[in-house]
Amino acid sequence: MADMTDDDILAELGVDLTPKKVRARTPREERIIAGFEDIVRFRDEHGRIPQHGEGRDIFERLYAVRLDRLRAQADCRELLAAVDAHGLLDGATDTDAIDDLDDTALLAELGIDQATNDITQLRNVRSNADRKAAEEVASAKRCENFATFKPLFDHVQADLEAGVRTTRPFVRDLGMSKADIKQGEFFIVGGQVAYVASMGEPIEAPNGETDARLRVVYSNGTESDLLLRSLQRALYKDEGGRRITEPTVGPLFDAAAPAEAEPEMLPTGTLYVLRSRSTHSTIAAHRDLIHKIGITGGSVEARVAGAADDATYLLAEVDVVATYKLYDVHRTRLEALIHRVLNKVRFEAEIPDRFGKPVRPREWFLVPLPIIDEIVARIADGTLAGMIYDPQSVALIPAK
Repeated sequence: MADMTDDDILAELGVDLTPKKVRARTPREERIIAGFEDIVRFRDEHGRIPQHGEGRDIFERLYAVRLDRLRAQADCRELLAAVDAHGLLDGATDTDAIDDLDDTALLAELGIDQATNDITQLRNVRSNADRKAAEEVASAKRCENFATFKPLFDHVQADLEAGVRTTRPFVRDLGMSKADIKQGEFFIVGGQVAYVASMGEPIEAPNGETDARLRVVYSNGTESDLLLRSLQRALYKDEGGRRITEPTVGPLFDAAAPAEAEPEMLPTGTLYVLRSRSTHSTIAAHRDLIHKIGITGGSVEARVAGAADDATYLLAEVDVVATYKLYDVHRTRLEALIHRVLNKVRFEAEIPDRFGKPVRPREWFLVPLPIIDEIVARIADGTLAGMIYDPQSVALIPAK
């Protein structure tokens, strides 16, 4: 006996040392389990099994029909026995409720694949990995300091409406890595705008990839601390998952920039700043502050020709006080971005045109030239996002 090894002793005791093969589940079995987990989750949340009835929520009715069908099939009960902690499969099938549904309604509630007529081939049931990612996104809690973030969401919405920002599908074929999520970025997931407010230190995921814990704030006033990989999966699987672009408009150079730009950077226009020579009392009193800011794809000189007869130019000649050459810029979006930053100091004077009709020019602002220079510099380095001009402090400040 002393010479016997542990394996010999176990063999003498009748213990089978042959490794047991773990059978991989088929896609059909995975869907059955995933569908049953929906029913278990409903029971945990509501303290009862799902019920039939027209007055019930459509999902509860779906779960009720699904449970009856699973109870009726021996292979399903055997497959689910290990996860049926509440004995849900032991109850009686409500055949009357099922009989009240015609074939089309029954199949629709079950989510059965009508092409294969397989009662256990449930549609609209995601894999466990997809479900886990979606649950982490959905399990958001109330954001206690949402008032801090609400202005950011308001500005993003305004930028989208003005065309300063756009949205792009969160997919690989746009040249963006699925893993490319950074702090400070905005996304659309689950129908909500999501803001990555913070990102924790990198951690190693079980599969060896790098992950990180995020604080994600949503436009509905909630937040979650899901993992970066979970947000990636949720965005990738969500047909409406989108990335919201930054309000950067491309390289921008002032008049002192080299005459020759890099070959891939095409000149797209000129940003100009004008000052009016009008003798109108209000304009004359604030001449050094009242500036028109615009963008043209042609010559500035040609643009301002005939200013004295054009209400857009306050029916007076103008002085060109600054110009900035633009490269690879969407002119309309850039102009909208600048006007949003200066919206609080828009010049609202009403001036009669040469026919006596009142005109309210919209592209003139009460802003000193150094602030305009700073706006241009911030566009060039991509730091204008979320800034507004504060006339009290005569400075660009973060929007509140």
